[in-house]
Amino acid sequence: MAQPADLIGRAAAATPKRIAVKVKGMSDTAMAWLFIGPTMLLLLAINIFPLIWTIQLSFTNYRANRPNAEVENVGLRNYERILTDPDVWMTMQTTAQFVLWTIILQTVIGFALAYLIDRKFRGHAFWTTVILIPMMLSPAVVGNFWRFLYQPQIGLFNYIISFFTGVEPNSFEMLGSVNLAPWAIVIVDTWMWTPYVMLICLAGLRSIPDYIYEAAEVDRASPWRQFWSITLPMALPFIMLAVLFRGIENFKMFDMVVLLTGGGPGSVTEVASITLKRAAFEAWRTGYSSAFAIILFVAVFGLANIYVKALNKVKER
Repeated sequence: MAQPADLIGRAAAATPKRIAVKVKGMSDTAMAWLFIGPTMLLLLAINIFPLIWTIQLSFTNYRANRPNAEVENVGLRNYERILTDPDVWMTMQTTAQFVLWTIILQTVIGFALAYLIDRKFRGHAFWTTVILIPMMLSPAVVGNFWRFLYQPQIGLFNYIISFFTGVEPNSFEMLGSVNLAPWAIVIVDTWMWTPYVMLICLAGLRSIPDYIYEAAEVDRASPWRQFWSITLPMALPFIMLAVLFRGIENFKMFDMVVLLTGGGPGSVTEVASITLKRAAFEAWRTGYSSAFAIILFVAVFGLANIYVKALNKVKER
C-alpha cells in the first residue's frame, strides 16, 4: 500500500512544469484562496442566487402553479398588502409571543441546569447525558411523541397535571384549547431545546478562572455575592449568545407547530412560517409569499444586528 508521501510525490511529478512553476511562486494568501475559492463560489450559488431571485419575484404577481402565465411587475404592492394586513400582524404577534416565552423559559432553566452541573456533584456526567437526550431527537419524533402525551384519554400529561392539581384528566385538552394550545407548543420547544442553552451556559461557567473565586473567598465574599459579582457577569456573554441563537431559530418555528396543532385551533398558534407556507404552497401566491419572506428576513437580520452590537458591548466591559 502506497504511503501518503509517495502519493504526494507522484502527484507532484505528474504536474506539468508550467503549472508547477506558477503554483510554487504563489503567495500563502493566493494559495488559500485557491483552495477555498470553489467552496465559496458554491456557497454563493446556493445562498445568494435564491435570495436575489426571491427579491425579484417579490415585485411581481408570479404564481408557481401558472409558470406560463404573463408575469406583471406590481412594484411595492405585495409589500403594501402584507404590511397593511391585520391578519399578518396578528401572526407576527403570535410569533413574537412564542419567541419571548420560549427564550425566557429556556434561558432560565438552561442556566439553572448549567449552574447545577458545574458544581460537579456525584453522577453529574450521567445526568448531563440524560438532559441532552431531547436535543438529539428529530423534531418529527418529538412532535409525534408529545402529541401522544397530550391525548386527554390516554396521554400521561393530563394525568400528571391531575395528580398535582386534582382536576379531572378528561376535563381539558392541551392541543384543542384556544388558551392552552400555545402553551403546549412552548412546553415542547422548551423541553427539546433547553439542553442546547444549558451547553452554551455551561461553557461560559467553565471558562471562569478558579483564581477569581479564590480571591473572592479570601475577601470573605458570600456565595450569593460571588454569583452576582463574578458568575453572572462573566457568563452573561454566553447567555446572550444562547438567546441570539434560540431567538433566530424560534422565529422560524414551523415543524413543531405543524406536527402539534397545524396552526389551530382556529389560527391561535399560526406563526409567521405557517402563514408563509400557506401563501406559497396552498394559495400559490408566489410573488406575495416572496415579499413576505423578504420582510421576515429583514426583520430577523435587523434585530439580530442590533442584538449583536449589544453583545459586543457586553464583551468589551
